[in-house]
Amino acid sequence: MRTSFRRLTLGALVLLASAGAATAQTATSKIDSVVIRKIYDEALARGQSYENLRYLTTRIGGRLSGSPQAEQAVQWGKTVMEKMGLDRVYLQEVMVPHWVRGAKEKAQVKSSKGKALNLNVCALGGSIGTNGKLKAQVVEVQSLQELAALPAEKVKGKIVFFNRPMNPLYIETGRAYGEAGDQRRSGAIEAAKRGAVGALVRSLSLAHDDFPHTGTMSYHDQVTKVPAAAVSTNGADELSHLLKADPGLTVELEMSCQQLPEVKSYNVVGEIKGSKYPDEIITVGGHLDSWDLAQGAHDDGTGCTQSMEVLRLLKASGLRPERTIRAVLFMNEENGVRGGNKYAELAKAAGEKHLAAMESDGGGFTPRGFNIEADPATVRKVQQWQPLFAPYGSAEFSAGHAGTDIGPLKSQAKALIGYECDSQRYFDIHHTAADTFDKVNRRELELGGASMAALVYLLSKYGL
Repeated sequence: MRTSFRRLTLGALVLLASAGAATAQTATSKIDSVVIRKIYDEALARGQSYENLRYLTTRIGGRLSGSPQAEQAVQWGKTVMEKMGLDRVYLQEVMVPHWVRGAKEKAQVKSSKGKALNLNVCALGGSIGTNGKLKAQVVEVQSLQELAALPAEKVKGKIVFFNRPMNPLYIETGRAYGEAGDQRRSGAIEAAKRGAVGALVRSLSLAHDDFPHTGTMSYHDQVTKVPAAAVSTNGADELSHLLKADPGLTVELEMSCQQLPEVKSYNVVGEIKGSKYPDEIITVGGHLDSWDLAQGAHDDGTGCTQSMEVLRLLKASGLRPERTIRAVLFMNEENGVRGGNKYAELAKAAGEKHLAAMESDGGGFTPRGFNIEADPATVRKVQQWQPLFAPYGSAEFSAGHAGTDIGPLKSQAKALIGYECDSQRYFDIHHTAADTFDKVNRRELELGGASMAALVYLLSKYGL
């Protein structure tokens, strides 16, 4: 009887301890819920992401690395963060490529019967120019593999037209973009290997319109460089249709783009020092550069203004982070990732300890959640906070790719985290002349910044 009583007593103590822990956890969760609500209230009532974005996009505009606008954006970002009263604001020097588009590109389809049709095209970033007009017959392929299988005489002296569309069946459009991107990145190289004189690439978009989508492409030192341009999806469909009726048609392409010597630029960094663990750093950022066709609003002006807003929201909510929080406006994500690489290089050289790095580079649309790039145990630890984000529609926490600029930190940070928003409209305007301020919704943008600030608050409080 005495032994049973002891077991009962011990069992009761375990239950009481468990109940006490659960009660404490519930109380903590309630406190966090109140703090997070305060962050969202501040963002929705007094958020500044939208007005900051208005200035960046309408007063400065497109910010291709090496351009005067990119330099203006650096000084703008530094000034905005200095006015926030942060503990520290500074620049990180980085050398960046300087490619210029030149005059507006021209392309015309000419049938063997003499009829002509203009195509909406734009040079791919990094392409050489045509040195006047380039006129050649066209061979259409759906993939790099199909090109490689063609007889040499089918390709030599022609322009290769890569016409594989993005897969419309994926719910997550970024997956479709990634799969179709090989023809844009490597198309010119593979075409030149087979003796082609140029490359045309179907724009990476699920929309059917007349906007050509630029984006980075590459060359190989051992392969002849040939001009490469993107053609709008409507133009690609029309060209494909015409080729079936007239395989001997030609395309005349004219581009004046060129690569200039590298120039000096900067990452812009703003920092709030941690109150308890100042040596543990949480970085949140977006890329300050953009392509030159438009204002670079969703790509990635929104990510920059949201990242700066994270710091403002924490301060305005009366929170003093336990760990150091940095907002970084990375330079040169679009055509080199020089800023992301430099930031990681300097962090490693300084022996800094990054707890986590977060990136916003998917547009400023309705928040959905976060992608977490970490070991399974760390992913699960971040996922335990999902219920706190459910009231705001941003509770999708999944393992996955976090972002390009924070990628170089992978070996230094315990977790890389990518802010995820609704992706259905992003690739309609991505890298086009349509990426303008008027396409951004104020509430969606401010809700995204609040979601990021809320997760940064939890990371700072609890660590990983």
